[in-house]
Amino acid sequence: MAIERTFSILKPDATRRNLTGGINAVIERAGLAIVAQKRVRWTRAQAEKFYEEHKARPFYGELCTFMTSGPIVLQVLEGENAIAKYRDVMGATDPKEAKDGTIRKLFAVSKGENSTHGSDSAAAAEREITMNFRLDEIVG
Repeated sequence: MAIERTFSILKPDATRRNLTGGINAVIERAGLAIVAQKRVRWTRAQAEKFYEEHKARPFYGELCTFMTSGPIVLQVLEGENAIAKYRDVMGATDPKEAKDGTIRKLFAVSKGENSTHGSDSAAAAEREITMNFRLDEIVG
């Protein structure tokens, strides 16, 4: 099995409710190391660039508005098969469909305010990490 990195965002609904520590505990219990983390507030331009692949989709504008509505926590996670593992740990996008013990089952408010984002592929992880972190910010 390969050690890899993935990108995570703890979204404004999670930071607004002070859930960073609880979510981090779930991540770490799953065997993933948090090798970089910072709390930021995205500009509209940053959110639009990050989600540009969804530009033609009807939820794009609302998503960008939501992602700029408050602070977010950006993370680089590392571990064995980190991308797939983190997607499992996050759970289904809709918390009603998420398995017990997943981040979204435990913490999400709704399908739109689902507390977390995780890269869906190695290419996405690399792009999202380099878009949001400098190499000297990653300690692993």
